[in-house]
Amino acid sequence: MKKPSPFTTKEWAYIFYDWAESAFTVVVTTFIFPILYGILANNAGIANNVSAGIFSILVSAISFIIAILSPILGTLSDYKGLKKKFFLGFFSVGVLFTFLISLYPLVEDIWWVVLIPYVLSTIGYAATNVFYDSFIVDVTSDERMDSVSTTAYAFGYIGGSTIPLILSIVLLTILPDVAGFEWLLPHWGFQLTFIITGIWWLVFSIPFIKNVDQVHGIEPEKDALKKAFSRIFTTLKEAKKYKKVFLFLIAFFLYIDGVHTIINLAQQFATNAIDSVTPDNASEILLPIFLMIQVAAFIFAMIFARLAKFIKTEYLLFVTIGIYSFISILGLFIRDIGLFTVLGLLVATSQGAIQSLSRSYFGKIIPKHKANEFFGLYTIFSRFAAVLGPLIVGSVALIVDALVPDLQGGSMRYGILALIFLFIGGAYFFNRARKEPAPYLTEDHQ
Repeated sequence: MKKPSPFTTKEWAYIFYDWAESAFTVVVTTFIFPILYGILANNAGIANNVSAGIFSILVSAISFIIAILSPILGTLSDYKGLKKKFFLGFFSVGVLFTFLISLYPLVEDIWWVVLIPYVLSTIGYAATNVFYDSFIVDVTSDERMDSVSTTAYAFGYIGGSTIPLILSIVLLTILPDVAGFEWLLPHWGFQLTFIITGIWWLVFSIPFIKNVDQVHGIEPEKDALKKAFSRIFTTLKEAKKYKKVFLFLIAFFLYIDGVHTIINLAQQFATNAIDSVTPDNASEILLPIFLMIQVAAFIFAMIFARLAKFIKTEYLLFVTIGIYSFISILGLFIRDIGLFTVLGLLVATSQGAIQSLSRSYFGKIIPKHKANEFFGLYTIFSRFAAVLGPLIVGSVALIVDALVPDLQGGSMRYGILALIFLFIGGAYFFNRARKEPAPYLTEDHQ
């Protein structure tokens, strides 16, 4: 007898979109495009510190744009029939400009032109995620939300993140050294990587596009844009009514900032804290570790998906916040690649779980008919959470450098340690949030 599927067709479609879009995350925003950007800038005679500064400012600007757009887009898409249209519009922009990144050799003499498709594809990707996150209330029930959300993150790690990253490594570092594949250099390896990423994102999104539609929403009305702004300010003014939601958003802002900082600064931390890791050999040494972390993250995301069926979401979130607090302390003692690997595996235990459980918990405590509006606010807090943590780490590291020059083991470890205050603050506000009632949830939304 055939065993019944643990998920419905709509839930599987939601899960596989994470598989689809994670390819963009790992190739364009995290690993491969930054490498290409550095090569192009270096070939143009731009100093590394200058090009890195330009790129950092650009990433911050993109985050700021998305943070501003998110509540507007989210509130507009609360109107019935608009969420899917907005999703498809920004999805098309993201996929199209991912393909267009591969045309960079045509304008290589003007090195910065490659940033145009990068910016537009990233904005398309990030805006699409506003709607994707909010669709969770349309595809499943509160009781199944944890399982669907954590499984989606797990599939994203094992599929969308890991497989495209392996293909990229093969195209960029392995095949060019094999006889007959020299043609991949200098450009074809990068070009094929971006083309494959666009195809991956497009093809694996088809189940979502075909099967998922908006269920919750409000009826369309005249002057929608004006009234959308009005609803945003009304929601903010009614913060007391939605106290549970806003306390959670403060908690989320604090602890997810620490999470993003640890993930985004992993390579810089390794080169700062471990003598055997240098900028020249960092990719060779660290990429295998990062691949292992991706696989481990998949396994632990699935474990947390199972645990969420028997243990309250809030307790599991406390566990993941506690693990990250321990990671910030452990960073102080990193001296070799072995202990760094242990730290990476600890990150893998909670990396997907803390994000997926936060999304599903938020989906449970918000009024469903205003899901897009609230997920727009959720995205604001998530985007601005990419600012405070790096500022803390950098500031503390600079202060330690000034007080103790040539410190053995590097100064960045003390910046990582300082992140514990974000996790402690996040735990405090989350504890307050979970104790608050949610009187705005009607019976049919609970």
